[in-house]
Amino acid sequence: MGIINYLPKILDPVPGGKKIVDALDYVVNWAHANSLWPLTYGTSCCAIEMMSASMARYDIARFGSEVFRASPRQADLFILAGTITERMAPAIQMLWEQIPGPKYAIGMGACTISGGPFYYNNYSVVRGAASIIPVDVFIPGCPPRPEALFHGLLKLREKIRQETYRHPWHEGDIDSTDLGNRFAEAKKAWEALEKIKDEEMAEARAHFKERNPDYKSDYRPTRIVKETFPEVPYRARKQQGLSQKELFGIAQEKFQGVSLYGLEVSDEAFAAMESDTPLDILVSREDYLTLAEFLKNDPRTQMDYLIDVTAVDWKDHFDLIAQLMSSEKGHKIFLRLSLPKDDSIPEEKRAKSILASAPSLSKLYLGANWKEREVFDMFGIAFEGHDDLRRIFLDEDFPGYPLRKDFTHPHIISREG
Repeated sequence: MGIINYLPKILDPVPGGKKIVDALDYVVNWAHANSLWPLTYGTSCCAIEMMSASMARYDIARFGSEVFRASPRQADLFILAGTITERMAPAIQMLWEQIPGPKYAIGMGACTISGGPFYYNNYSVVRGAASIIPVDVFIPGCPPRPEALFHGLLKLREKIRQETYRHPWHEGDIDSTDLGNRFAEAKKAWEALEKIKDEEMAEARAHFKERNPDYKSDYRPTRIVKETFPEVPYRARKQQGLSQKELFGIAQEKFQGVSLYGLEVSDEAFAAMESDTPLDILVSREDYLTLAEFLKNDPRTQMDYLIDVTAVDWKDHFDLIAQLMSSEKGHKIFLRLSLPKDDSIPEEKRAKSILASAPSLSKLYLGANWKEREVFDMFGIAFEGHDDLRRIFLDEDFPGYPLRKDFTHPHIISREG
């Protein structure tokens, strides 16, 4: 606001000066409250409702907020619309710091207010936007409709109109209140109330039973008849490319050690497979990379497309699965590599340690670069020969690997706890 904040000190001592300051307050606050410029930024799914609010049907222009700005330096309203993750929080704080004051924030949706359905059993969601930036208005809902957003804008207008040169805008404080396990607290409170109720009703129930020893309630719960639908038979798609038996035979020509995952190699096993079921074969660590290269370059298979690289965490080993496809022929092969977990690592350090490693496919498929980084990030499996093996979603100092069964995190609040 600058020098204009000194107006009350200058004009209040002058006869009629207070009226002039009040009039200026009214005009400036009226203009500001009716021309809020939101930042073009949607944190998650509630942003769809924010976008709808700006379309012709709802027409946010009626409230003077149709000018969504792409730069925080030109905005004065930050609408946090949806789930906020821990990785998003620093970017949101940076954007907020770049918005010049006076500035305001609206928290739109249950996830923004408290974490919503992701409050429990989750390590990655911020449980309340007010814990990272000051929020002026909260709009409940999942998601709130555009009308609710307009109601929030009207509430923010009321707040802006209460600001004066004598009591100018100032940035609010961050709410660091720990909400704790509200579900567990509510459950305990309900159980305590039920216990009190039972104690209060115990004598009355005993008297009733004495007076009416043969009483049987006529109440019968109404059972809703479940509608049954005719079973729709599965219709397999037309065979694309080579069959599973032909693909397995090509792989076995050069690599005798390959086998079907979970099945005995037999004509009956191949005959039972649906035509669109990918061939899932178990390979050794020594054959994994060379088999992938063979399948990519062999003119019969032409596995030139890497669909995905993922993993499964078992008790004593990982299954690393590379999903390959021929973009020309259409057939698919899943290469499954069993990786024993390193037993030499002490039990107290296992959850935060690399427990297995595998050869990298990044030299064969460029897409493996990011896919293997994701497996490294989430499972703690290292890839030998990878040129840029570092976390892709989480911070470098993040403790543990979230898709492992031994993963724990201090921010996780268990609903059952």
